[in-house]
Amino acid sequence: MIKLLLIDDHFVVRSGLAASLELEDDLKIVGETERGEGACGLFEQSHPDVVLMDLQLPGISGIETTTALLRDHPQARVLIFSTFARDGEIQAALKAGALGYLQKSASRDTLLAAIRSVAAGRPSLPPEITRRLDDLLAGPEITPREKEILTLVTRGNANKEIAAMLGISEDTVKQHVSRILVKLKVNDRAQATAEAIRRGLVNVDSQGAG
Repeated sequence: MIKLLLIDDHFVVRSGLAASLELEDDLKIVGETERGEGACGLFEQSHPDVVLMDLQLPGISGIETTTALLRDHPQARVLIFSTFARDGEIQAALKAGALGYLQKSASRDTLLAAIRSVAAGRPSLPPEITRRLDDLLAGPEITPREKEILTLVTRGNANKEIAAMLGISEDTVKQHVSRILVKLKVNDRAQATAEAIRRGLVNVDSQGAG
């Protein structure tokens, strides 16, 4: 029997997951919560085999919760189950100690396979995410200055405006932007914006994207 702890701030999501997962003979929900703050205490009480963790939580995030959980309970096995699949968040979750990462748009069969894999102590990542992470590791890293300029680009600022904001020449901004396009493997600023958001290189909240 695989015991599951659900951490998600949406009651309907938790209820739906619980009802669906407990149809399986080898799965049992032993606890659930909408916040990360009480996760460690709940883990101690319920002794789950797998923690199914959302990223967007009130208070501390799913990544922060995962970090705290693995610090106090190194044996914990966490499967991130999120609406989002931005590269930066995936990398942060894996760095925090999560064994798996899956989007909520995944099929029920895919979720079941991921839960069973993580319960057995095996990493679980969809092939597409694995390929993207491999590409990131193989490709050149975006520098802090480039990330700063990229953020301003995604907000719609022209090179001249960025130069004035950062106190550098417009030619220097152009050079940075050119290198950013090459590193992101895109052709223009619009594609760079989309790729930056997909990878989690910029804070979409600051874009007004929620």
